[in-house]
Amino acid sequence: MTKKRNTYDYLIDRAQENTALLCLIDPDKWDVSEVADIATGYAENGADALLIGGSMMLNNRFTEAVREIKKKVTIPLIIFPGLFHCISAEADALLVISMLSSRNPQVLIQEQVRYAPLVYQAKLETIPTAYLLIESGNLSSVQYMSDSLPIPRKKNDIAIAHALAAQYMGMQMVYLEAGSGAELQVPEEMIKAVKSHIDIPLIVGGGIKSPDDAHKKAKAGADFVVIGTILESQKDFRIIKEFAAAVHNK
Repeated sequence: MTKKRNTYDYLIDRAQENTALLCLIDPDKWDVSEVADIATGYAENGADALLIGGSMMLNNRFTEAVREIKKKVTIPLIIFPGLFHCISAEADALLVISMLSSRNPQVLIQEQVRYAPLVYQAKLETIPTAYLLIESGNLSSVQYMSDSLPIPRKKNDIAIAHALAAQYMGMQMVYLEAGSGAELQVPEEMIKAVKSHIDIPLIVGGGIKSPDDAHKKAKAGADFVVIGTILESQKDFRIIKEFAAAVHNK
């Protein structure tokens, strides 16, 4: 029997070809009527996959947003959960995030236990992912909501140890995150250091404001580069094409 090609396989294939671009959609920041158009703009201009999620959920339209996006795009739509139940059977996969940089049990295991039955019922593909929050120069939403101290940006050894722990625990990816709208990005030196010590894919995001920023992250060793807030200031999908070119041509 031929094994069904799943989202994780797709992501690995894309990362083996070149660094992949992941575009994050926060449904709290857009009307549902806009969400599908934003997803289409990302897909048509070079995004390899889409993430959907955020730190808050004020409009309570997550499932509706997922449904509208899936009507318009064929690239994978992956749930990037915050501190609440953001589960939809209509998405392609779920990043099962454990914030290993934190010592707060809520983000280490409690939230995952709470939504596990929903994932089971939805029959969602799961991608276990270690989430490491990196010092970014300001108080990010994820730091505030998770009540967690970030890893100091100059402490590569601490980041390496956490990433290795993730690999030894069976995680399938490591995510170095500075936070949405971060003042300072994850340093390239830390990306290189972590990548040189682990065998699982590395995701990098937070505060990446230009194609040149994205190119540097890819060249430093990121397998996936995440952008999410750039459209809030640029309002032009042509910039996404520039990001995609910068990432794909590391």
